[in-house]
Amino acid sequence: MIYFDNAATTYPKPEIVYTAVNECQRNYAVNAGRGTYRTARQASEIIRSTRVALAKLVNISNENNVILSPSATIAMNIVLNGLEYTPNTTIYITPFEHNAVARPLKKLADIYGFSIEMIPFDKKTQELDVETMQNKFIVKHPDVVIVNHISNVTGNVLPIDVIFNASAEYGAVNILDASQSLGLVPIDLSLQRTDFIVFAGHKNLYGSFGTGGFIYNSSVKLKTFLTGGTGSDSLNLDMPEQMPDLYEPASHDIVSVSALNASLSWISNIGVKTIYAHKKELTDYAVEKLEELSSVTLYLPEHRENHISIISITHCDYRPEELAEILDNDFDIAVRSGYHCAPYVHSLIGTEGNGGTVRISIGYFNTKDDIDSLINALRELD
Repeated sequence: MIYFDNAATTYPKPEIVYTAVNECQRNYAVNAGRGTYRTARQASEIIRSTRVALAKLVNISNENNVILSPSATIAMNIVLNGLEYTPNTTIYITPFEHNAVARPLKKLADIYGFSIEMIPFDKKTQELDVETMQNKFIVKHPDVVIVNHISNVTGNVLPIDVIFNASAEYGAVNILDASQSLGLVPIDLSLQRTDFIVFAGHKNLYGSFGTGGFIYNSSVKLKTFLTGGTGSDSLNLDMPEQMPDLYEPASHDIVSVSALNASLSWISNIGVKTIYAHKKELTDYAVEKLEELSSVTLYLPEHRENHISIISITHCDYRPEELAEILDNDFDIAVRSGYHCAPYVHSLIGTEGNGGTVRISIGYFNTKDDIDSLINALRELD
């Protein structure tokens, strides 16, 4: 199989990840933080060192500000449900948001009656309309701003500094959905006005399913959304006040955390900039080859320097689901078709009524030969 569904989850993983999972399952897959025996301490140290590696990745000093959860979706729910709202609250989002943001916000808006505003992007270029955004902020001050760092449909790298610097002037809480970007794009919280970063461990961090979380970089205190056992202060029916326990009820998935710990070591050894350069080369090569096909339409940002990893296409003769099925059945090439859990972006790019797009998402372990095989398959269908 040639795998081009890396935006859903990266595959394969680095060999070090498979080794770590096997070692953990056999030797220390116990309940971390709940015992003082040697193996429990070993498991706890894996969790601690994973926090340290994630903190280092975004350039913060306190690893306890790294909150682990089973997924980015759960992490986003913890953050969004932890904020205070009134009917006068104004939340700004981009057209590129995932349902991990859109659906929790819809539910919270139904409860609190707040308004959700769209940050304006140009339909043709996918570029931020800075002047219109600033005018909207003046008319309706932002209280919360949520931005998807890299679109999981178009691969557009959004200008988070421009947006967050503008919203921070109004005291807004800035939330970055880094599910597609952490591990691929350098993020430095010492330079960015970001309050919370939500991440997925199984995407560009190359861990396994079962890990995600958020990184706390704010003076804003979140209400507790999930409660339960932490292995600490057990006679207290309120959650412990200290982080990370305050936001981490339930037993840790130590096997998944061990996978993330190993993958973070792999990323550290290679370097985020090297990973980015390699994937950017593959992305540009794929775009160049796809643009040669008259039957294919690409949905790309105008400025290609702001594009990486993810390419959405449609075919003039096949609906997205038909093309994906043909590529799978006849050529053993795995892509994804549909709307990709992104409810707004298809209106922006004009694919809302056509079944969405076929998404080609490139991973570190793809090659130019993989891309050539895809291009040859599409040529056969012309």
